[in-house]
Amino acid sequence: MNQQNKNRSPNVIAGGARLALLCLIGLVSTVTAKSVYAATGQRIANNIPGYVLSANNLGTADPSQSIEFIIWLKPHNRAQLDALAGQLYNPASSSYRHWLTRSQLAAQFMPTAAEAKAVQNFITSHNLNVVRVGPSNFYVRGRGTVGEVEKAFQVQMNNYQVLGKSVRANDRDPYVDGAAGAFVMSISGLDSGTYQHPMLPQTVPVAKGRSGSTVNAAASFAADIFSQTCFNGVETESFSTNANGSLPKGTYSGNHLNLQSQTSAGCGYTPPMIQTAYNLKGLYKEGYNGAGQTIGIIDWCGSFTIQSDANAFSKRYGLPLLTSSNFAITNIPGPSFCEGYDEVEINIDVEWSHAVAPGANINLIVPPSASFSDVNEAEFTAINYGLANVISGSYGSPESFTPATVLASENLINEIGAVMGISANFSTGDSGDFTFDGIPPTVSAPADSPYATAVGGVTLALNKDFSIAWQAGWGNNQTLLAQQGTVFDPPLAFSFIGGAGGGPSNCASQDSSGNCLAGFPKPSFQGSLPSKYRQLPDIGWLADPYAGVAILISIPGQVPEQVWQIWGGTSVACPMFSALWAIANQEAIAGGGASLGQAAPYLYTLPSNAIYDIVPVGSSTNVTAVIKDSNGTTKYTAAQVVGGPTDVLSGKFVSAIWDYPYFQYTALVNSFGTDCFAVPGFGTPCNSPSALHTKAGWDNVTGVGVPKAKAFADYFKGK
Repeated sequence: MNQQNKNRSPNVIAGGARLALLCLIGLVSTVTAKSVYAATGQRIANNIPGYVLSANNLGTADPSQSIEFIIWLKPHNRAQLDALAGQLYNPASSSYRHWLTRSQLAAQFMPTAAEAKAVQNFITSHNLNVVRVGPSNFYVRGRGTVGEVEKAFQVQMNNYQVLGKSVRANDRDPYVDGAAGAFVMSISGLDSGTYQHPMLPQTVPVAKGRSGSTVNAAASFAADIFSQTCFNGVETESFSTNANGSLPKGTYSGNHLNLQSQTSAGCGYTPPMIQTAYNLKGLYKEGYNGAGQTIGIIDWCGSFTIQSDANAFSKRYGLPLLTSSNFAITNIPGPSFCEGYDEVEINIDVEWSHAVAPGANINLIVPPSASFSDVNEAEFTAINYGLANVISGSYGSPESFTPATVLASENLINEIGAVMGISANFSTGDSGDFTFDGIPPTVSAPADSPYATAVGGVTLALNKDFSIAWQAGWGNNQTLLAQQGTVFDPPLAFSFIGGAGGGPSNCASQDSSGNCLAGFPKPSFQGSLPSKYRQLPDIGWLADPYAGVAILISIPGQVPEQVWQIWGGTSVACPMFSALWAIANQEAIAGGGASLGQAAPYLYTLPSNAIYDIVPVGSSTNVTAVIKDSNGTTKYTAAQVVGGPTDVLSGKFVSAIWDYPYFQYTALVNSFGTDCFAVPGFGTPCNSPSALHTKAGWDNVTGVGVPKAKAFADYFKGK
């Protein structure tokens, strides 16, 4: 077992023993079938999630439960496809940006109808149902009960406890007997793994012993009273025990964080602020706003109110209304049965892609669930039929917890998009290097794909005129100073609470037990970067929820029903970048060039005037503390306030006091530019060489940096 997996759980040995016993039982029960189909059958390697050996086994899955699965077929001529993908992005090649059409792709690389028929025969021969054959014969979807699927694929399905949830997974690689085995690339849907949206409101942890674990501070206010100033001066304030002068007594001085309260909306960025800050308005004056381009936003389930919410948002800020001429909702592969209210991610994606590229069309692509199968089927279908020029995916899963075959399928789908001239852009996640989740460092999939563009995040501070004061790599640590009559002595540092994902791919290649062996190879456009593996992210944009964006969303029971909230996460950065990439495509075509395709290959050779290089940012007025108790007076430096007495904050950062309004006599400190653990012992400490940090040039928090929107898009005119 390699270093990546050896610390996953104390149950590794027990899990291995269980698996050995199950394999022995399975060997006895399936030996006859294997001997019959040995000549043509195939075990589909690397098709189990990596947590199966180490996670707590909660018992067998319900054999009567109905599930659907997808069998993805192998493409033809994969080596030639990979070579062509390189040539299409090489300016010296005669194939440069001569994108393949759907028919060309099918003729040269996709499976045949006969191969798909063999897979259908396998499904029906095992008393399972064929749901459909995918476009270009790329997959066949089937359905059956857990018991029937176990028998067909010669696996056992169990429920496992993974990151606090019960997840179904197969305990061994599936076997496909008969002629179909030779055509199968991977199988998804045997496990119940899902993607997650990386989005964060302004939240605050509560001290031990207090009621509640998290309080949502996304209060509702009129949009026109949000302030552009998130950091508004320096303050000094004091708290005493029981608020009556009793010891301990703390005095705190430093930057002030202008967040929402019961009487003020605080700071939150609106479209005019962002359009001014990044000079998007300069693009609009030139006539470039994304017209003629379509942004395909992938969000599962759907929202009952998204069009009315987005139009009220648009009306408030003078954006074009979304109508049947510029907005569509496409349910793939079929109608959604989980459409609902208060679907925050959809509002973020639609409203903020529209705010950046108001002239672009939006196609909201809605899978019926967050499962790997449904979402990947939706992405491939959208690419295959050209439903969008740019794909925006604000979702992901930890690479090390995703079956290698799912990672391979994601990568191939993105590669197909790349050769057809479509950029698939994905968020890098909001958990930093994922040690926040109690697992070894990893990155987010499908942002890890060499054929995708990975979007990280920054903290943005604006001046009163909407110009940029400073930008830092997004990463917050948080400390509780005082709460409802309790002064914490020393300050209670919660450590890391959120930040942009990044780092090297390290688990795209896995052994038969799901242990990580290697990452995706580093693509040629990252040739100058460290490591031999794909590095994340490629680019960054606004993501910090404590300096986040305003959305308008309907919440049943609220009066009025449509309310304004502030949200962040790389879920904000991804649709904003996708919208800018649509404008870049518009400029490329308007200047006589071809559409650009995948964004990432261009980003590493941009001129310096097109990108803000995000480097560490500090402040001379970070928050310090003086606490008096019965033993005397103790002074705490800014680093000790954020990280405790063990100083792991050796670099620059910014910290500010948040006067939290929903508990009386409560104040916290947030740090910015700290995408790591300021308190040692919980995750990757900030002084570790492997911690996520910004630096000059490319870095593992913001990629090459943040677009200077006008110069960025203008660079591609006629390219």
